[in-house]
Amino acid sequence: MFTKVLVAEDYEIANQGIIKVLNEELGIQDLHESKYCDDAYLKFRKAYQDNNPFQLLITDLSFKEDHKIQVRTSGIDLIKDVKSIQSNIKVIVYSQEDRPDKINMLFEKLSINGYVCKGQNAIKELLACLHGVFQDQIVFPPVLTQQSESGGMVHLDDLDMMLLEELAKGYTKKEIRLKLIQLNITPNGESSIDKRVSRLFDSFQAKNTTHLIAIVKDLGLL
Repeated sequence: MFTKVLVAEDYEIANQGIIKVLNEELGIQDLHESKYCDDAYLKFRKAYQDNNPFQLLITDLSFKEDHKIQVRTSGIDLIKDVKSIQSNIKVIVYSQEDRPDKINMLFEKLSINGYVCKGQNAIKELLACLHGVFQDQIVFPPVLTQQSESGGMVHLDDLDMMLLEELAKGYTKKEIRLKLIQLNITPNGESSIDKRVSRLFDSFQAKNTTHLIAIVKDLGLL
């Protein structure tokens, strides 16, 4: 089992609950906690620099704002910065977020190892997730596997992501087409781009480009 774990959670009761489970149920002794992403990152970086790195990060996604000014304001920011230094660290997200598309993004874009939705069976699911992740498994929450089986999941390829990024920068479809041609990226036809953008509108149920970009940013895709 993991021997050194960092927990980032701003809700003190939840934080202490996780620590208690890790200590009493799994026997993990070297536990560190933080209510702020910046503080969690500093603890992570110090441990890494001291050649005694954390093996696992358990983090929430949302952190309430208070009087302290934070550079990292979300679990996504924390995961990105931690993985940029220690790419092999295992990450479990423990959050109330239950939107399948956002959860799927965390697995696809941030390469997290497990996800647990806070709720009635959260502690039981967290223990199962910890055991699975320790055994190098990728542990998906039920809300994600059920959505995937029903075929309702939105899957984006590299070209979809590039189109979203360029649209977010304010470029028109014509300007995006010219860029694709310059970069020798195919398909780059006007009709192909129109179809892809229309599919993105339908997939995210967006009314216009501004609405589409707002949705994907909220999901953490941009």
